[in-house]
Amino acid sequence: MDELRFGQDLVRALLRDQHPDLADLALRDVSGGWDNQQWRLGEELAVRLPRTERAPALLRTEQTWLPVLAGRLPLPTPTPVRIGRPSRLFEHTWTVARWVEGEPADRAPITRIAAAEILAEFLKALHHRAPADAPANPARGVPLAGLPGSGRWFEVIADYADAAAARAVWEQAVAAPAWQGAPLWLHGDLHPANVVVHDGVLAGVIDFGELCAGDPATDLSAAWILLPAGAASRFFDAYERADEATVTRARGWAVLRALGLIWIGKNGRLGLPGGKPTWEAAGYATLERVLAAS
Repeated sequence: MDELRFGQDLVRALLRDQHPDLADLALRDVSGGWDNQQWRLGEELAVRLPRTERAPALLRTEQTWLPVLAGRLPLPTPTPVRIGRPSRLFEHTWTVARWVEGEPADRAPITRIAAAEILAEFLKALHHRAPADAPANPARGVPLAGLPGSGRWFEVIADYADAAAARAVWEQAVAAPAWQGAPLWLHGDLHPANVVVHDGVLAGVIDFGELCAGDPATDLSAAWILLPAGAASRFFDAYERADEATVTRARGWAVLRALGLIWIGKNGRLGLPGGKPTWEAAGYATLERVLAAS
C-alpha cells in the first residue's frame, strides 16, 4: 500500500461543499489507518477518506450496513452520520461518522481479564443470522481450507522457535468440521488496530469495512488476538455458542491473523510502505496465547 495522504484543506473544502453545517468544527489529524485516512471533527465526529484502491468499496459496506446493526451492539461504533458523494473535489465516497473514544489496542493493549465478557457480549449481539443480501468476503468467514496461498504465510515466522507448533494448530483448524449453520453477521477484521481501549478494557470497536456473513470462527479468533493471556476460556464461557470444532477453527484463524500482523509489522520496522511497526509485537503475542491454550 502506498502511503497516500490528504491534507486538512481538502477535508475542510469537502465539508464546506457538502456538509457546510459541520465545516467550522475543529479538525485534527488522527494517526494510524490502513485503507482510510481519518480526522477528528469536533468532539463527537470523525471524517474518513479512502486512500487505497479497495477502500471505497469498504466504506460503502460500512455506510450501508453499520447503521442497521449499530443499535443492537453494546459497544460504541463509528456509525456513519453523513455520507460524502464523489465530486470534482474528491472522486470517491467518504464518510462522517461517530467518533469512538479510546486508544487503539496496538498502542494500548487490553490488560484486564474482565474484557473477556465485554468482547463476548459484543459478539453475541453481532452474531445473528445475516440476510441473503449481506456482503460476502472471500477472505473472511469462509472455510480455512479454501483460502488461497495461506500456507505461504508461515514463511514470515521461519525463524520463530514455535513455528512448527503454530503450523500444527493451523492444520488442526483446516481439518476441523466446517461451519454448518446459517451465515452469521461478522465484523471480519478484529485485530488490535480496530478496537479501542480505556483503562485496560475494551471500549469500542471500529473499522467495519470487512463486515460480512459467514463462519463466526473468524471473529472468535479475537479471544487470542485481543484478550490478555488466560482470558480465552473465560471468553468462550461467556459467549456460550461455540462448539469444539468452532473453537478449533477460531484458533486457526488466530494463527493466520497473527502471521498477517507480523508481516505488516516487520514491513513497518523496515520502513516499507504500508508497514505498521506496532503490529509485529501484537502478532507474536497472539501466537504465544494461542500456543499456550493449545
